[in-house]
Amino acid sequence: MEFTVAITGASGSIYAYRTLVHLAASGVVERINLILSASAETVARVELGEDLRGCDAVRINEWLGLPPESKLIQLQRLDNLAARPASGSHRQEGMVVVPCSMGTLGAIASGLSTNLIHRAADVTLKEGRRLVLVPRESPLNIIHLENMLRLARAGAHIIPASPGFYHRPETIEELVEHMVFRILDHLGVPHSDATRWKGITKQSQELVPEKDE
Repeated sequence: MEFTVAITGASGSIYAYRTLVHLAASGVVERINLILSASAETVARVELGEDLRGCDAVRINEWLGLPPESKLIQLQRLDNLAARPASGSHRQEGMVVVPCSMGTLGAIASGLSTNLIHRAADVTLKEGRRLVLVPRESPLNIIHLENMLRLARAGAHIIPASPGFYHRPETIEELVEHMVFRILDHLGVPHSDATRWKGITKQSQELVPEKDE
């Protein structure tokens, strides 16, 4: 399987990091085309303490805990509209933009192709492949909502970065993992079922407080 992963400048770099880690460890993904916006590099530095400015494949492998010689991650320049993800004739399973800024979401919704992220997303839609967008913004204005609706109608999977709590997370990492597993579900990539809903059990029922009369 081959996917394109784009990271933009919305808050939530940790979602991108964990998505890449799980894709790399899935055992079914053979190639990941990675695209970073300039803003994504800034946000990763602020939120994760990782300096990805001007990074190369070796640095990306180090970041993700992969062997230095690994070819799994193929770093693509943002301005390279001749890269493989820019063409519909290049076969791949889909693309995820995580996190997805409102600027990127708006550009994709408008059919703009001013950089490789926009173009690759446009190609993914036109070829009928899986496009997963993970917006992280609050509050949402009507422009944001209309852009999401437009993209959903075009076939995109809109997965806001709003993790659930039914698996009773105790750490930020557990919250992030739940969100990443939902992303992998929509990409069709197998993963742990640790945070998957399994129904109400006798034990969990006992812990649910009764409603006041």
